[in-house]
Amino acid sequence: MVANSVQKESQLEQLQEMTTVVVDSGDFEVMKEFHPQDATTNPSLILKAIQKKEYAHLLEKAVAETKAVSMTGQERSEHIVNYLLVLFGVEILKIVPGRVSTEVDAHLSFDVEGSVQKAHELIKLYEQKGVDRASVLIKLASTWEGVQAAKILQKSTINCNMTLLFSFPQAVICAEAGVRLISPFVGRIYDWYKKNTGKEYVGDEDPGVESVHKIYNYYKKFDYDTQVMGASFRNKGQILSLAGCDFLTISPELLAELKASKDTVEQKLSVAKAKAEKIEKVTYDEKAFRYEMNEDAMATEKLAEGIRKFAADEKELEKLILQKL
Repeated sequence: MVANSVQKESQLEQLQEMTTVVVDSGDFEVMKEFHPQDATTNPSLILKAIQKKEYAHLLEKAVAETKAVSMTGQERSEHIVNYLLVLFGVEILKIVPGRVSTEVDAHLSFDVEGSVQKAHELIKLYEQKGVDRASVLIKLASTWEGVQAAKILQKSTINCNMTLLFSFPQAVICAEAGVRLISPFVGRIYDWYKKNTGKEYVGDEDPGVESVHKIYNYYKKFDYDTQVMGASFRNKGQILSLAGCDFLTISPELLAELKASKDTVEQKLSVAKAKAEKIEKVTYDEKAFRYEMNEDAMATEKLAEGIRKFAADEKELEKLILQKL
């Protein structure tokens, strides 16, 4: 008698056993296909989504349902963008069992009070739609001001996801501020080093991967509650090199690659390994943080570039809305 063969799990299924997988998309059908725990959005993803005919109705709905709002011009278009982001978030939460990340306007990246106000506006819109704030992560840029805003918001039980994170000092001040989650951008770090050195980086030697390893080990060594979510991946190897990370947010294309492969996935990160590391605790006040960021050309350039790109896509959303008005 021949024994029944056991169907080997896909790499995606293996990864999901050691890491919470999040989909990096505004596409609902993608979420239904890959069954992620959480979902992340940003202005770039929403701008891309609403240009597809199956999502255009959400823009129409955002404009129609805010007609009674007594605002004009720029203020009104900004409000409709907020409303649109929340409409996407509400639909996403019908699909994913966990949380959705919604981003504060990148133009407020250096404005503590403005960021706090905008976050409260977004949470109010979610709560008006019957969504508990525990299901929402407010995304803020990991500037000094963004982290100070997150510190204030966390005290109001508004959980934050710090985005555009490229350096260890950024991660340290986020943890000290008690933010819920950080999103270190693996692929953009890799892009910078590849462009500036001409070298191809693979596996654990990838500088983006190394950055997340260092941050994860530091957080677990010193028992920070802040969760680490690797983001912005360029290839499957980067993802597999971070197996075991708290969360990984992955594009639909790379999720498909992981789903198609049955190669073995090895756990790279764990609390036990982190505890065994010899690491010194550090802290940064504002002066030290700004100096360390200035010394890191990659982090400085990629942070500035990321803010500009998100701000530009936010403006594009506003232009589409003004056309509708």
